[in-house]
Amino acid sequence: MANTKLIAKNPNAYHNFQIIEKKECGIVLTGTEIKSIRQGKVNLKDSFAQIKNGECFIYGMHISPYEFGNIYNRNPIRDRKLLLNKSEINKLLGKVKLKGYSLVPISLYFSGKFVKVELGIGIGKKLYDKRHDIAKKEAERRIAIALKNR
Repeated sequence: MANTKLIAKNPNAYHNFQIIEKKECGIVLTGTEIKSIRQGKVNLKDSFAQIKNGECFIYGMHISPYEFGNIYNRNPIRDRKLLLNKSEINKLLGKVKLKGYSLVPISLYFSGKFVKVELGIGIGKKLYDKRHDIAKKEAERRIAIALKNR
C-alpha cells in the first residue's frame, strides 16, 4: 500500500470483534460524498456490511452532507455498494453463513485517487474477552511506565 492516506478508522472494530481476515474493496460514492470525505467528514462507528442478492453493501456509514452540495447531497447514512468480484463475494458469503462470522468495516482510506474500504471478517467478542484485552493493555502500559522510570 504505497500511496495510501487514512481517512477514518472504526474505533469499535477491534474492541467488539476478533478480526480473522481482512479484505480491501472499493465503494460506490457520489461526487458530493467524495468532497465531504476529502474534508474528513465521515464516521464508521456504527457501520457494518452485509451481502444481499449477490452484492455486498455497507450500512450505517455516516458521510456528512457537503456544505456546497445543494440538491446533489444524498442521505448521510444511505446504504452504499461495495465493489467486489463475484468470487470474492461467494467466499465471504460462505464464511459468514457457515461459520457465523460478521463483516466489519475497519478503515476507510485513499488508495491513489480511489476510496477503499478495509473490510474485516470477525467473530464477536464476549464480555470477558473484552475485559481480558483491557487488562492486557493496562499491564503493558504499566510495564512501559516502570521501564521508563528506571
